[in-house]
Amino acid sequence: MREPIVSAHTERAVESRGADRGSAVTVIGLGSMGSALAGAVLEAGYPTTVWNRTAGKAEPLVRRGAARAATVAEAVSASPTVIACVLDYRALREILSTAGDALAGRTVVNLTNGTPTEARETAAWVEGHGARYLDGGIMAVPEMIGGAESLVLYSGSAEAFETVEPVLRRFGSAMYLGADPGLASLHDLALLAGMYALFAGFLHAVALVGTEGVRATEFTSSLLIPWLEAMMTSLPELAAQIDARDYASTESNLAMQAVAVANIIEASEAQGVRAELMEPIQELIERRVARTGGMGGVSALGGGGGG
Repeated sequence: MREPIVSAHTERAVESRGADRGSAVTVIGLGSMGSALAGAVLEAGYPTTVWNRTAGKAEPLVRRGAARAATVAEAVSASPTVIACVLDYRALREILSTAGDALAGRTVVNLTNGTPTEARETAAWVEGHGARYLDGGIMAVPEMIGGAESLVLYSGSAEAFETVEPVLRRFGSAMYLGADPGLASLHDLALLAGMYALFAGFLHAVALVGTEGVRATEFTSSLLIPWLEAMMTSLPELAAQIDARDYASTESNLAMQAVAVANIIEASEAQGVRAELMEPIQELIERRVARTGGMGGVSALGGGGGG
């Protein structure tokens, strides 16, 4: 995989409007995220065509200056760059299949959430229709689009990325991960996995202290956030151990941690809190302890080490 290319978000106002106005953009899919994407390119001064199955969703953008296409073929034909953000990859294929020959020569940027396999299959399908393909993963909510904290991951055609990068920078920072179309989806889902696991721990923690009347806001701000911030500093070391496949730990080995997790589950059940959010990590630890006697730290659970 080539080194990521990161383009820092710049001012949303287009510095050279004359040049940018020569590059029209089409946005297909006008849910909350699609509408935010279309709004960002509109605000930047790009001639923007929009299409949505429910035509009425285009009205706010039309009032801001967007052109509403009556058909997908008309929408695709209107611009060299087609940005799609719909429910799933199946919906995307169904929509684009009605464009006919209009796809040829276009660049399709798919910002629909899906799997790496779906991204690779869709890339082959789009390229089979004579278009270039970029897959993307949006690491932001609609309200963040265009702001400094917004990040969008891209993979697929390097030529396509370099060509449409000025448009993509209107959404936030743009990171190109490589030619494999599945890489953006893979990284997107990996980041989301980390987020949801964090949320699971948070929900279990506040439920546990809540059984004794401790307010979630008080516990979170005074104890949980500072504790998690301190623990986050260990992640680079754990990552290095996973890359090196050297899981030795001079601190808490897995045998000790197996006891701690078992105590969390026992205490939770005693307090009337269901422990299903903690049981998967307990299973991983116990499986590793049975194989190795508990030597090594938590990094041994990464990269398949818990199997």
